This record gives sequence, C-alpha cells and structure tokens, in this order.
Amino acid sequence: MKIAMLVIYFGVMIAIGLYCRKNATDVDGFVLGGRAVGPWLTAFAYGTSYFSAVVFVGYAGQFGWKYGIASTWIGLGNAVIGSLMAWVILGRRTRIMTQHLDAKTMPQFFAERFSSPALKIGASVIIFIFLIPYTASLYNGLSRLFGMAFNIDYSVCILLMAVLTAVYVIAGGYMATAINDFLQGLIMLIGIVAVIAAVIMSKGGLMAALDGLARVSDATVSDTPGIFASMFGPDPLNLFFVVVLTSLGTWGLPQMVQKFYAIKNEKSIQKGTVISTLFAVVIAGGCYFLGGFGRLFSDKIDIAKNGFDSVIPTMLSGLSPFMIALVVILVLSASMSTLSSLVIASSSTLTIDFLKGHFIKNMGEKKQVLLMRILIVVFIAISAILALVQYKSSVTFIAQLMGVSWGALAGAFLAPFLYALYSKKVTKAACWVCFIFSSVLMILNMLVRPSFPAIMQSPINSGAIAMLAGLVIVPIVSAFTRKPDKALVDEAFACYEKPTSVAQKTALGK
Repeated sequence: MKIAMLVIYFGVMIAIGLYCRKNATDVDGFVLGGRAVGPWLTAFAYGTSYFSAVVFVGYAGQFGWKYGIASTWIGLGNAVIGSLMAWVILGRRTRIMTQHLDAKTMPQFFAERFSSPALKIGASVIIFIFLIPYTASLYNGLSRLFGMAFNIDYSVCILLMAVLTAVYVIAGGYMATAINDFLQGLIMLIGIVAVIAAVIMSKGGLMAALDGLARVSDATVSDTPGIFASMFGPDPLNLFFVVVLTSLGTWGLPQMVQKFYAIKNEKSIQKGTVISTLFAVVIAGGCYFLGGFGRLFSDKIDIAKNGFDSVIPTMLSGLSPFMIALVVILVLSASMSTLSSLVIASSSTLTIDFLKGHFIKNMGEKKQVLLMRILIVVFIAISAILALVQYKSSVTFIAQLMGVSWGALAGAFLAPFLYALYSKKVTKAACWVCFIFSSVLMILNMLVRPSFPAIMQSPINSGAIAMLAGLVIVPIVSAFTRKPDKALVDEAFACYEKPTSVAQKTALGK
C-alpha cells in the first residue's frame, strides 16, 4: 500500500512537470510563470514553500517538547504574521514595483531600485551561501520518516527526493512547481488533520491527552505543575523569538517574496491572502499543536541519544500502515515543494544576478533558461551531498540549520526590502550595513557560538534579533548617509501613482 501510493504520487509529479514545459521556454515563464499565476496556485505555492519537513519534523518536535501545547502559538504566528500580514503589507506593492522595475529576483530588485549592480551581486552571494544549508536540512527530516516507514537507507531517500524534484522543476519551471505545490498542499491539509486526529485518539481523545500533558513534569525545565499544558509554556521569552524567526522571517526570504512577483492581478491578491492564511492556520497550527503532545510519548523517546528530530516520527510510529503512508507523502510533499522553490530561487539568482553581464556577456533568453536548468541540478546535488555529510558527521540538527539560514537571509533582506517598497529615504549604504550585519552575525553564531551572550547562543534567537535589528538599522543609517538620487526614486515610485480603472463597488467615483 505504501509503495503503491508513492508510485502514483511520483507519477503525477513528473507528468505535471512535462505538461508545463510549454510555459518554461523563456526567463519570465521559467522563473515567474509569465506573471500570470492565479490566487489558489500562488497561495498554495507560498504555503508549501513555507512549511516543509523542517517544520513538521524538526521544529514541531523540538518546540513541542520544549514548550508543550504553548508551541501552537508559533503556528498561529506563522498564519497571522507570516501569511496574512505578509500578503497585506508586501503583496500588492511587491507585484507593482517589481513589474515596473522589470525585476525577476530579489537581488535584481535591489539593483534596479537603488541603481546599484554591486548590491545585486552582494545579495546574490548571500542567497547562494545561506540557501544551501536550508536545502540540506530538508532531507534530514524526511529520512527519519522514510526510515520509520520503509526501513531503507538514508542515501536512498536523498537520491529519490533529489531526482524527482529535479525532473519536474527542470521540465516545467515555476508553473510546474506551482501546480505541484497545489496538489502537494491538498495532501498536506488532508494529512495533517488525519494525523492529529489519529494521534490524539491514540491517547484517549483531546481532553484525556491534555489532562495527561498537564500531569507531565520535568524539574530540569520548570517546577510549575501542568506547565506543558499552560498557555505560554515554561519559557515565554524564547517562545517569542521562535515566533519572530518563523513568522516575520518570511518577509525577507527570496523564495517566499518571489511568489508575489508572479501573481496575476488584484483579485488574485485578495483571494490569495485569505487562502494562504487559512492554509497556514491548518498546517502550521496543526504541526505545532501535534508536537505539543510529544511528551506523552516520553517513554519511547530518548532525546539525549536521538535528538528532537525523533519526537514526531516516534509519535507516528504506532499508526496504521495507511496513516504512515499518508504521513510519508505529506512530509514528502512539504519537502519537495520547499526544495523546488529554493532551487529555482538559487538558480535564477545566480544566473540573472551574478553570471549574466558580469561573467557571461550577451546571454540570451534560451541560454539563461538552459543555465538555470543546469544550476538546478548542481544545487540539488550540492544540497544532497551536504545532507549526507551532515547525517554521517552529526554536525547539527534541523532546527539549527534552518535557524542559521533564515536568520541570515531574512535579517539581511527583510528591512531593506520592506522599507524600499514604502520609503523614498532608504539609501544604498543602509542596505549594505543590514546585509553585512546579519550575515556576519549568523556566521559568527555558527563559528563561535559559546562566546555569544546566553540569550543569543541559539541560532533561532540570533536570527530573530538580526531581523528586528534590521528594522532599526536601515532608517538610522539612511538618516546619516548620502541621500538617494531624487529622480531615480521618483521614477521607481511612479508605478504606485499610475491611474487604473476599477469597478465602483471597489472605489467611489467623483
């Protein structure tokens, strides 16, 4: 049953990739789907890129164990801040200005917005360096579940996921990714609801499970009775940093923001906002809610030996073969959708922003698309090799890899991108300071973590601080550095003032 479900799933993914080949003949089609992607596809592409095995296995397991049922706040933060507010604050303005500047990637946006090719190269280098460890982290969580379900070697899991993702992304580009994301999103929605119900029922129902969680005690964490069933858990401050990193972080991640470049029209933005938010409530809220009950299975879990990544697989190991197959496909869907989004962002950035015009002159549309396809293979291969090295050497675990990547990328780009959409006062110098501050902070966090203050030793906390610091750094540096050229800025912001006709129900006439 499990193998048959996987074979059908893989067949559909590849078929969609081959079907979408006609939409991936030029750069705009390959990278953005021709900027004609509707609300359902865009919202699901956003959501499935957001939530992967890193969230389902790594974060849900780790933070559910640490904070109990209070970890559900992380999922709700993802829905409200990471989805709803991101769409409302960034969606429309991103779509308008990126089309006006003819920017297909985030580095290209910085280059055109600030008339600075150097900013484009700097941003593309940061993306290349910090997206790779994130892609490597995707395989790890998946391998745990494949090992549980099929008892097969980790290297087989990596090879399978890498090859299948490469096939449909290379064939159909962004449109194939978006359609596959929609189907994968449906699987994730059905799967997470079914899994939560099955796990909770295995502990006697919701009230019995909550009662059992309230009876769990851990003197090393807190002496307060029932702390793991409380509203804010044993460590509200660190819980807050996790919410900031995983929610606000999406505002600065290239693979997430790029979804707004491709959306079709105003109606699609309005619908997409609602769909994306509801999707996040179910998927993220459900994952962290499920992880909150991890300590009910403490008799089967050895954190010291197997780490936090073993929590969720252990919780699911007692389910029926059908449910385990559904879980495997659920997490496979989440991981492949995120991996496809990451490799498209990486390959397009390296081709359009780094190689084109700087190292390879006169690169036509077909040559750019061919190079992006080659680089997709390269990136997937590198991430797979890193995943194997990480697994065999036990360098770190999922949450750390993701925390470093998200902290560096979102810390570097969130504030400059957000302010550049809304303010004419942002300067190139402010962008550089933010880029360098966040990148250096997260690199130092990896290399000399014990030297950091206690609150910042966690890469998650450091990443959250990098994002929040950027929101302060950019306006302060902009106030004391050379002002941008007025004509350049006015031309960039002219797109917002362009007249457009709408129905009277949207806006009253004179």
